[in-house]
Amino acid sequence: MSVLLSLEPKLLWKHFYEICQRPHCSKHEELIREYIVNFAKQQGLEYKVDKAGNVVIKKPATKGMENKPIVVLQGHMDMVCEKNSDVDHDFFKDPIKMKIEDDVLTAEGTTLGADNGVGVATGLALLEDTNINHGPVEALFTVDEETGLTGAFAMSNDMLKGRIMLNLDSEDWGVITVGCAGGGDSQIKLPIQTQSLPSGYGGITVKVAGLRGGHSGVDAHEQRGNAIKILNRLLWKAKQQHNLILSDIHGGDKHNAIPREATATLAVPSSDKDKVQTIIKKELDKVQTEIKPIDPGVKVTISNASVDTVFSKETTETIMNLIHGLPHGVEKMSYDIPDLVETSTNLATVAVKQDLVQIGLSSRSSIGSALQDLRDRIRATAQLAGATVEEDTPYPGWKPNLQSKLLKIAKQVYKDKYGEEPKVEAIHAGLECGIIGEKFPGMDMISIGPTIKYPHSPEEQVYISTVEKCYDYVVDILNSI
Repeated sequence: MSVLLSLEPKLLWKHFYEICQRPHCSKHEELIREYIVNFAKQQGLEYKVDKAGNVVIKKPATKGMENKPIVVLQGHMDMVCEKNSDVDHDFFKDPIKMKIEDDVLTAEGTTLGADNGVGVATGLALLEDTNINHGPVEALFTVDEETGLTGAFAMSNDMLKGRIMLNLDSEDWGVITVGCAGGGDSQIKLPIQTQSLPSGYGGITVKVAGLRGGHSGVDAHEQRGNAIKILNRLLWKAKQQHNLILSDIHGGDKHNAIPREATATLAVPSSDKDKVQTIIKKELDKVQTEIKPIDPGVKVTISNASVDTVFSKETTETIMNLIHGLPHGVEKMSYDIPDLVETSTNLATVAVKQDLVQIGLSSRSSIGSALQDLRDRIRATAQLAGATVEEDTPYPGWKPNLQSKLLKIAKQVYKDKYGEEPKVEAIHAGLECGIIGEKFPGMDMISIGPTIKYPHSPEEQVYISTVEKCYDYVVDILNSI
């Protein structure tokens, strides 16, 4: 704590430390909300909590700036809770254990929650800072951004008066984000037929691990390995030559995180165990060669397992064919913006629940019709397998406005401060700006933030020096509006 609180700006890091002490996985933001509300009370600031649990705190303008327009500072309270399987950590009780190496702050085997804890801490620090000049401020802290932006969707229409907004959820210092992809999830449910373990069969467990995972939008262009797809490929290959019968399969945890680990328990003829393992290992060698430049740590462990009940052969074949045929990764690059992913899908989760295999996919696109077509293809593929599909309401993308007055101010402030032009980009991840822009017409928005690498994975890290730069940059923007 003492090392963290010695960093600048001290107010920001104080709040970030307090955020990391409180569990705040998506849909479980109660303790963070309580902290924010208590902060508002202690500061004597007006606040409001809507039915969804979103919080807005209002700070009056500093003297002489009362006639300035209201500026909204926005971030989300929840974090993606991911950990390595060998790490003993309870996200509902334990604080995040942090460590600093040179300019990098990270966590010990878990996600750090810099996405978007640093943004929330920035907003709270700006509300508390008495040494800055600004017009009236509304600081908006939303819930449940990471599982479908549901907090922004459910936000009360009377929460905001301001029509200028700085979203604090970007992850590349020196970049002003002006647009993002829309997205939506698909949940496939396939009925399972089961049977007793056939005579002469023995059980094995096959586990794929060691992958980097990461954010399914921000990291999509890197085309990292997907543990579910790799596991299924190994089993599918072995099944072409030997009788394999699934007993269980599970992998992935969050819809917006690339799966890092996946495990299947299956039965094979006892006389074929060695041959099956040989095929799996040979196919793994091919996978390792294919993804080594981006994901060199992939590994497979095979062990004996006790199996009593298995799926039917027909169910096993259907599941393997379905997972093999479903899309994952980059579907299309943008024609208009160089190096921007336009459309992608993350085959995020697979699990056996009661008498169903459930497969979750999260799709994104900056073009609404392309998003719908991709989800239609997922539905069509699932229906061919005899499965049903449930789809959530897609969240909108955020169309860039290059004529934005706020963008013009932010670019000029950056150039004056750092002597160079900032990058102006759209991203393939989802931001709440699209929803907030629809809910509050006329909202002029940009998104900025420090450099955060590998969010949604235990590799997540934030570059400390960029946090201070970003804070100072926001201060100067507020002073210039």
